Amino acid sequence: MNFSFWPDKETQQCEVTYKGTTYTGYMTLCAAITRAMEEGIPITDPKYFSQMSVEELGHVLRSDNETPMPMLQERHQVLTEGGRVLLEHGGSFRSFVSQAGNDARKMVELIVEKIPSYRDEATFEGKRISLYKRAQILVADFWGVMEARGEGDIISMDWLTMFADYRVPQALVYLGVLRYSDTLMQALKNGELLSSGDRREVEIRGCSIWSVELIRARLCELVKERDGQTCDINSAVIDFYLWPYAKQHHKEMAHIPIHHTRCIYY
Repeated sequence: MNFSFWPDKETQQCEVTYKGTTYTGYMTLCAAITRAMEEGIPITDPKYFSQMSVEELGHVLRSDNETPMPMLQERHQVLTEGGRVLLEHGGSFRSFVSQAGNDARKMVELIVEKIPSYRDEATFEGKRISLYKRAQILVADFWGVMEARGEGDIISMDWLTMFADYRVPQALVYLGVLRYSDTLMQALKNGELLSSGDRREVEIRGCSIWSVELIRARLCELVKERDGQTCDINSAVIDFYLWPYAKQHHKEMAHIPIHHTRCIYY
C-alpha cells in the first residue's frame, strides 16, 4: 500500500496520530498499521488481509482529521491481491520470495510476475519502460531487515535502481542534479496533474533513475581514489539518503513543485 500520499491541497493533509506524534505522508501508513497491530487487528496476516473488507481497511487507515487517506479502494484491491498470492506461496512474504533464492534481481522479477499491481511499466518512444518502484523498494526493505538481523546476504543489490517517486526527483532538482524545463516547471507550479504514462512523468522518473546511477558511479570513483577499494554503495542506499533528506528539507524545497500523478505505482 506504499503509494500516493500527497494531498489534493497542501492545507488538507491526511494525519494519523500515534503515541502523541502526528504523522503525514507515507508515515501515516506506518502509524496506522502499527496502531492496528496494537489494537489486535491481524493486519500482517495474509489470511486476514486477503479477505478483509473495504470498511475494515478504512478503519485501519482512518485519519485523525477530515482528510481521509487517498485511494482507499485501490489500496484495498492491491492488499487483497497480494494477500491471495502470498497464501498460494507458503503464506508469508519470506516463503514467497524464497523461490528467488537470495538474488535481488530474481526477487523483483518474481514479484512483478506474480503480483500484477507491481507492474509499473510505461511506453516511451515505442519501447516498454519498466520502472518497478514498489517492487524494488520492497526488495530493498527486505534486504535492510535481513541485514539488521544478520541473516543471509542478498546478492545482485547493484541491479536495483533508485525508487522513482515524486519526492526524490524534487530533491534532485533542489540539489542541481536535475533541471526542469521552464515549460515543465510552470506546468507543475500550476498544479497540472500528470497521468501515469504521460511522457513528462516518464521522463522525470527515468531521468531521476539515471541521475542516481551517475551519482553512484562518481561516488565509487571517489572511494577508489581515496581508499583504493571497490565501492559497495548501491542506488538503494543513495535513495535511502535522498528521500529522508527531501522530507527534512521540505520547507527549503517548497519552491520546487513535486509532480502529481495519482496512481498505485508510487
